[in-house]
Formats: sequence, C-alpha cells, structure tokens
Amino acid sequence: MRKTFIAVALVAIVALVAGPALAGKPQGAGGKPSGSSTATLNLSPMDGATEARHGGRITFEVRTTATNEPFVGLRCWQGTTWVYDGYVGYFEGAMFDHWFVLDGLYWQDGEPASCTARLFSYDRRGNEKLIKTLTFPVAP
Repeated sequence: MRKTFIAVALVAIVALVAGPALAGKPQGAGGKPSGSSTATLNLSPMDGATEARHGGRITFEVRTTATNEPFVGLRCWQGTTWVYDGYVGYFEGAMFDHWFVLDGLYWQDGEPASCTARLFSYDRRGNEKLIKTLTFPVAP
C-alpha cells in the first residue's frame, strides 16, 4: 500500500510540474504564429517615457482578428537570467490593468534587459495559440 501511495504521489507531482509547461506551448511549428489573421502589437511606454526603462510602466497597442480575447505575455531577461514574467488580458472584462511594471525580484539595477511580448489567445483546451511576438530592449 505504501508503494502505491508513493507512485500516485509521484504521478501527481509530475503532472503539476509538467502540465503547465506543456500547456504553454504555442501552436504552429517552431513557436511561429499560425493562421491567416491580422494583428498589431506595438509597445507604448507610459508616464511620459519615450522608451522602456527598468521600473517604468508599459502597455501595448493590441489589435487582432484572431480572437475576441487577446492576451499579452511578457518575459524579460538580463543576459541569461530570467527577471520578469507577466500576463495581461487586452479585452473588455479582463482582470487587472492593461499595463506592466518593468521590475522584479531578480531584476538587477543598472543593467539593461531584453523583453519579448507574445500576443496570444487560449484555445478550448487552455493551450496558448501564438498570434504575434515583439522583442524590445529595456534601458537600465
């Protein structure tokens, strides 16, 4: 009975760890957008800024014919260190504000970063369906 409990616990742990990683894979070969929709994903620094800066707020101009419920996922890196991950829904009724603050626990002051925004929707199974990407630098 103890071996059965351990086996069930291990399967549950693997499902919890691997499930979100597998569910987050975009549709299409090599993570490239699929389909024939049109989309706009433009960076818009906020609060009078002219560029994305550490500690600053940014938003995106989002338009797409692929879905009525687009999301933007934002990931930032300083070299090989992952320093930021955020998700915002860009549609009426989405939870949270439609902007990101470029800061995080591991973000190092005085160092530049590189961010990639992914415009996507969720399919019926909860998988991300990639529509468009945008990579941009973040000043220190």
